[in-house]
Amino acid sequence: MKQDVFEILLYLFENYLYDEGSIEQDRESLQRELLDAGFHGGEIGKALAWLEGLSDLAPPSEDAQLGRRPMRIYAEPEMVRLDTECRGFLLFLEQMGVLDHATREMVIDRVMALESDEVDLDQLKWVVLMVLFNQPGREAAAAWMEDLVLDEQVGQLH
Repeated sequence: MKQDVFEILLYLFENYLYDEGSIEQDRESLQRELLDAGFHGGEIGKALAWLEGLSDLAPPSEDAQLGRRPMRIYAEPEMVRLDTECRGFLLFLEQMGVLDHATREMVIDRVMALESDEVDLDQLKWVVLMVLFNQPGREAAAAWMEDLVLDEQVGQLH
């Protein structure tokens, strides 16, 4: 993933998804606004495609809500992109009930769609937050994750 794609996703999340719940603008006006904000056209397209992929993900089935926890075996490309710390964090989120196996798979899908060689833990946390924020019925988990992400950001500023 180019850093610009992730920065665009954060910009969109902070300015649209977080405040308004969805991106209401048409794609062209949103692209113009992002260009005006200093982002590159190719990266804007990739970021918008990433968001479209997020909205295309199916909501978790009822089976996902029943507490079934299948063991996850990571494929080699996933292990390259998500280091041990990131995979451990995903397991922690599952054990805490923040993610179920369906939302975990959504997070992994969106991480793999970032086209980066490796995703660090901070980036993974933002992806988790974006996925949870996009899932109906996951408001409590999204709020917990938001507190975690934003509290760590404030701590990094000092």
